[in-house]
Amino acid sequence: MKNIINLCLSLCALVCVTSCSGPSASRNNFENDPWKQLPSILKQIKAPTFKNKDYVITQYGAVGDGKTINTEAFRKAIEVCNKEGGGRVVVPVGNFLTGPIHLKSNVNLHVSKGATISFSTKPEDYLPLVFTRWEGVELMGYSPLIYAFEQNNIAITGQGTLDGMANATNWWPWKGQTQYGFVKGQPSQVDKDKRAALFKMAEDGVPVSERKFGTGSYLRPQFVQPYRCNNVLIEGVTIINSPMWILNPVLCNNVTIQGVTVTSNGPNNDGCDPESCKNVLIKDCYFNTGDDCIAIKSGRNADGRRINVPSENIIVQGCKMANGHGGVVIGSEISGGVRNVFAEDCNMSSPELDRALRIKTNTARGGVIENIYMRNVTVGQVAEQVFIATMFYEDTGNFMPVVRNIEMKNVTVQNGGKTGILLEGYKESPVTNIRLIDIKIDNVKQPYKFSNATNVTATNVIINGKKVEL
Repeated sequence: MKNIINLCLSLCALVCVTSCSGPSASRNNFENDPWKQLPSILKQIKAPTFKNKDYVITQYGAVGDGKTINTEAFRKAIEVCNKEGGGRVVVPVGNFLTGPIHLKSNVNLHVSKGATISFSTKPEDYLPLVFTRWEGVELMGYSPLIYAFEQNNIAITGQGTLDGMANATNWWPWKGQTQYGFVKGQPSQVDKDKRAALFKMAEDGVPVSERKFGTGSYLRPQFVQPYRCNNVLIEGVTIINSPMWILNPVLCNNVTIQGVTVTSNGPNNDGCDPESCKNVLIKDCYFNTGDDCIAIKSGRNADGRRINVPSENIIVQGCKMANGHGGVVIGSEISGGVRNVFAEDCNMSSPELDRALRIKTNTARGGVIENIYMRNVTVGQVAEQVFIATMFYEDTGNFMPVVRNIEMKNVTVQNGGKTGILLEGYKESPVTNIRLIDIKIDNVKQPYKFSNATNVTATNVIINGKKVEL
């Protein structure tokens, strides 16, 4: 049986390498400068505009005392704004406590300077269940704190604060780890085995409508999740204390996330996770997170393959990364694939930042990861690797991933952690076509380590003061 599985993996890898993703698979020698594509992609990303009319939530009964629950006031203001052709739903100075906020088309939720939206930590407030995605798998689950489903032209703007109020006394202990407040004997996603139950349903092909995970499931909601939306803008706001993933557009097109500050160091507190999205700009943002700062995804295992929509044309510019498992990350929920990622002009540094560029996948995920480009990045320190591409992250299965066409250019690192460059593939499907240009890494224990990596080139790569010859 083992030999049969290995043969199938080999054939899958061969077919993917030679035929998947069309023309991009053949552009493996970087004959053309990939960055020349950037202007044309940026032209496709345009922030939505809104009618010049304000709907102030206090006119709909909201009270900014930090105690009064304002869910209904938000709902009314958004509904009226939407019905009258759109505009801004304005949150004035004050602390407005609420349950979930559901955005509608042509509505800009504007959080004024000095305003805070504080979100209830009572799980029952996030019912009834909504159509959502949790760790790359679709389900009927708790509503995200801010949610939109199949809407067009939506925004969250302003200089105010969104506070999920998650901490070690609520939401976070559901992870089942003591450092986040979990105490043995308490219910969690691990003890109740609901996470595994969801994943099994997806593998078994259970319809999404029957995957119901509400009360008693202990699957934490995302903070901001536009789902199947077009023309999305998130700009200026500060986001803190999230239950789980923070900015999580799913199956969206034309997304701009700009000038946002994210500080949340809880479990699975990824800063920004575009999933199966096209044409996304993440610009001038700050991330200090408990997990990956930016993680580009496209669905998990069978569910990702069922939907089969890649993330593509993802632009990261001018961002700053502090704490996090990785600065710019691809995966691991990447079964739908990813292509055309451009990250430039970023600054990363923290003793709690593990990696600068991270690609993580495995043979349970499968999928094609290709055309990933990073340039002009300054790294103060990382704890693990400057750049890692691995096919051995967590799970195993029968779907060989493909990782190819990656360029890292003009990157300087003061403290490179354990390994400068770590590439790990399979003999049947090596990590391939990696180009390293003008890279300087100091104070790293191991310059590089390659396992099943092919066509790796280094031009002016200096590690620990020595030129790398490959």
